[in-house]
Amino acid sequence: MAQRPTLNLDEYFPYLINRVGMALAASFGDSALGPDRLSIAMWRALVALSDNGGQRLVDLSAMTSIDVSTLSRMVSRLARLGLVTRMRSRKSDREIVVTLTPKGRTILTRLIPTALRLEQAAIARISVDDLAVVKRVLRQMHENMVGLALFAPSRARRRG
Repeated sequence: MAQRPTLNLDEYFPYLINRVGMALAASFGDSALGPDRLSIAMWRALVALSDNGGQRLVDLSAMTSIDVSTLSRMVSRLARLGLVTRMRSRKSDREIVVTLTPKGRTILTRLIPTALRLEQAAIARISVDDLAVVKRVLRQMHENMVGLALFAPSRARRRG
């Protein structure tokens, strides 16, 4: 008789990462983002635009790990809120470039200190060296996962 597979959640890395992410999202989402009707995904997109300037949807998708079709709908909502603008690319009429508006920058200026305080609370009592290792390892893990079919958007899995 084959032995039944077991899994200890307290030692399962994906669970631990998700648990931390959910705690951070819960702490930041409702209290900080809620009044502006923003989601965590919207927050990521706004910060990516702030850090990198105007971006094509496909590039913004890669930066934020948000599926392009989901991102397109989200950008429409952000535009209705007056936080981003969408314009045709100068290089191609088929490409849309998304840019942060002054209102979007104002909201980020108010929210970033809260996000940084939350990050400080999350990394309290973790050494600078350990934190550097964690960040490096997480970046490598993401790179490892990007190439896997399991990580691909559900549409790609259905096609293949």
